[in-house]
Amino acid sequence: MRLFGTFIKTVRPLSDHPSNSGLEGAFFANREKLLRFLVARGAGDSAEDLLQEMWLKVKAAPSGPVASPLSYLFRMANLLMIDRYRAARQSDIRDREWTETQVGTMPGISDAPLPDRAIMARQQMGMIAQRLDELGPRAAAIFRRHRVDGVPQRKVAEEFGVSLSTVEGDLRTAYAALAELKERFDEA
Repeated sequence: MRLFGTFIKTVRPLSDHPSNSGLEGAFFANREKLLRFLVARGAGDSAEDLLQEMWLKVKAAPSGPVASPLSYLFRMANLLMIDRYRAARQSDIRDREWTETQVGTMPGISDAPLPDRAIMARQQMGMIAQRLDELGPRAAAIFRRHRVDGVPQRKVAEEFGVSLSTVEGDLRTAYAALAELKERFDEA
């Protein structure tokens, strides 16, 4: 596709080109400006490809008067850049979503954590369970019922026959104990 720029320059000198007026003439007369515009807008290496795409659109456009051909061409170049950006963004989204659905399903790659990480996680879970049990049976049970089972605080209060503020107090105590434990894990 890069040969296009050379093709336009070498096939016929601009003065000998039959359509030296209108949109095609404006395209040939301002080719370098359009190329610089595309590069400045972030086209980079694909600026020549976009310019060729513009030429194909100009050539296929129905002939007729255009009030401001240069403005028309710059607008066309801008719209091509927007289309290219949108296509690239959609491609990235599509690739990311596809990759997310494929995580762990690659042949020969295990989903299981590494053995040392699994051992460390079991040890931490044991320390968490022990710390919760140290808070007392009610506080540990309320925490587990609310956070693990997902039961609302008001319902937990009814189940345990305590007030809502008691449930909130036990949860605050459990959260503080777990936050302290998390700090110890982070330091290690």
